[in-house]
Order: sequence, then structure tokens, then C-alpha cells
Amino acid sequence: MPRIPPHPERRPVLVTGASSGIGAAVAVGLAEAGYPVALGARRTAICEELAAKIRAGGGEAVALPLDVTSDESVSFFVSGAEQALGEIEVVVTCAGEVTPENSYQTSTPSFEVQLQLNLVGTQRFVSAVVPAMAARGRGDIVFVTSDVVRLPRPRMGAYVAAKNGLEGLARAMQMELEGTGVRASILRPGPTLSGMGSTWPVEVLQPVLDDWTRFGLARHDRFLKPRDVAAAVLAVVSMPRGAHITLLEIEPEAPLREGER
Repeated sequence: MPRIPPHPERRPVLVTGASSGIGAAVAVGLAEAGYPVALGARRTAICEELAAKIRAGGGEAVALPLDVTSDESVSFFVSGAEQALGEIEVVVTCAGEVTPENSYQTSTPSFEVQLQLNLVGTQRFVSAVVPAMAARGRGDIVFVTSDVVRLPRPRMGAYVAAKNGLEGLARAMQMELEGTGVRASILRPGPTLSGMGSTWPVEVLQPVLDDWTRFGLARHDRFLKPRDVAAAVLAVVSMPRGAHITLLEIEPEAPLREGER
């Protein structure tokens, strides 16, 4: 049986949506684990501050502007990251956003914007990186999706559609990349205390949470922390070659029930 070579010692990482929430936590977590990281987002100044903190702590990081809805921006980011860090070994797609409104009240342009960012932008990004990975015979792609694929949530129709599409894309890529040495993995977080939704006013947030409760989608009040999701990303990409985590779902642990402490 042909031997599968181990991961190289140096594994540069690209992280999209790295200016806040899960993306920022992933960049920090992987840097702390010894991975060189390139942080990409539209809020470049925030990414640069985070990259500077990583470097001050002994890690290796570079921040570059990234808009996944732009071919030019994606190309600039990938080429800049390669020049700074070397050949890319890992891609983690965290860029995304959700607008809290009923699907039937969402304008088509608004619906399309969310699909472009959460789904089309991800395909644009990975298509700029993965061919070179496959040519080298190694690499990891982690598609950060959402448990809305398994448990659709009201007032998030465009987001639900996009994340379902993203997992469909990832599943297809898993088949297309089988035997190339490139592992495409789906990481499906549950409710997370991230930047997404943090700016919603209470009059918008409360009806969303009420609907989650009404449909049995909030069994308890715990949320994941972004660092929890980052730990899951590290687990996926650090798996030894020859093994492939195809789908990993992470949910917040419930508080202990009374009398069971």
C-alpha cells in the first residue's frame, strides 16, 4: 500500500472573516499552536491589531484586506499571504453574516447579498487556493457552517439557505478531492457568542430568541465561545494524514441539572 506522507512541519493557514468572532479566535488558536496565519477580512485595521498581538506573543501572522465577493480582492489576499508565509496548507472559511428577518419579508437584493457572502464568496475563495493544494498532494479546507443546516431557524432564511448550499458544496468537494491528498471538512457550530448578531438591538434580538424557544431550538441558555470552535478547528486540521474528519458538529454544553453537582 502506498505510504501517505505526514504533514510538513510548517503549515501556513488562511482564515477568512478573521476580524471578529470565530474567525479571530481561529486565527489566534492556530497561531498559538504554531501555525503561521494570514488574517483576512474587510476590516483590515482590526485584523492588523490582532496579527500584531499574535506576533508580540511569538507567533507568526500577517493581515491583509479581503472581500470574498471580489475576484481581485481574493487574488490579492492569496498572493500576498503566499509571499509572506509560503505555500498554503490550511484554509478556514469563517466569513459570513446574517440579517434577522423573515424570509418572505427579505428583499431579493438583501437575500442575494447574504448568499454572495456566505456561499458564493466561499466558493470563490477556495477555488483560488485548492488547485495548488491538490497539485502538491496535501492540504486541509475547513468549511465553517452552522447547525441551522440540521435545525433551520426562523428569521434566518437567507442564512439557512446559504449554509445548506455551503455544506452541499463541501460534500461535492469531498468526493472531487478524494485521493488528491486534500481533506475538505465541515465544521458545524451551534449557537455561538460571536460578532454575528452582537449589534442587533434588543427589539430585533428578542423576537429571534423567542422564536427559537417557541420551536424548541433553545433547550438551555448556554452559547459556545469562539475559542471553543477554534479548538474544534485545531482538532480537525491536526488529525494525522490517513484520517479525515468529514463532519464535526459542536454544541454548547448544558448547565448541570439541579441535584447532579
